[in-house]
Amino acid sequence: MHKYAAYVTEFIGAFFLVFTVGTSVLSGTPLAPLAIGAVMMVMVYAGAHVSGGHYNPSLTIGVFVRRRIDLPDAIAYWVAQIAGGVVGAVVAYWVMNPTGIAPMDVSGRRLVTALLVELLFTFALAYVMLNVATSRSNPNNSFYGLAIGFTVAAGAIAVGRISGAAFNPAVTIGAAVMGLLAWHVAALYLVVQVIAGVVAGSVFLVLNPDEQPSRVEPVEATQAPAP
Repeated sequence: MHKYAAYVTEFIGAFFLVFTVGTSVLSGTPLAPLAIGAVMMVMVYAGAHVSGGHYNPSLTIGVFVRRRIDLPDAIAYWVAQIAGGVVGAVVAYWVMNPTGIAPMDVSGRRLVTALLVELLFTFALAYVMLNVATSRSNPNNSFYGLAIGFTVAAGAIAVGRISGAAFNPAVTIGAAVMGLLAWHVAALYLVVQVIAGVVAGSVFLVLNPDEQPSRVEPVEATQAPAP
């Protein structure tokens, strides 16, 4: 399968994730966390056999640190994910046609708290994904999508009112495009989300020494939930 199929799959997954975030948040539905976790779950199941089903640059960073993807492919994933997220945000905004959006109030001590919870749950998401979808101890499992989707849902329910529960640079940028998040706050979120991905990949390798790769495995090796 050509690598471009993986990039298109990442674009599609990120699009529907950010589109769902935008429409559910802008509509004010109390079921937004469930909708967001569910769309992440189904998109992972839909695309994991093609691209690994990351849809999140932080997850791709974790996979890169874990050495299951090389840098050129990681960069291509990041571009596809962010592009999909931006397009999803634009379409969500157009569909909902909101009036008078005020960015989430994240300032002072609340900003510090928001950065902390973004760090923690982005780490949790990447850590879960690496363990359920890339570990040799979980070959051909059927629960990886549920685990990843429910991590997103759990985080959205637990800390959504604190940080907006982005846990994903593509979602963060999409939220800023829609006016849900101030750009200077989004920039800080991006920093902690990247750090979380690096830490998750490093922790995975420390806790799973048998998974230490001797070389970077080709991107095709990440096209299934587990090798």
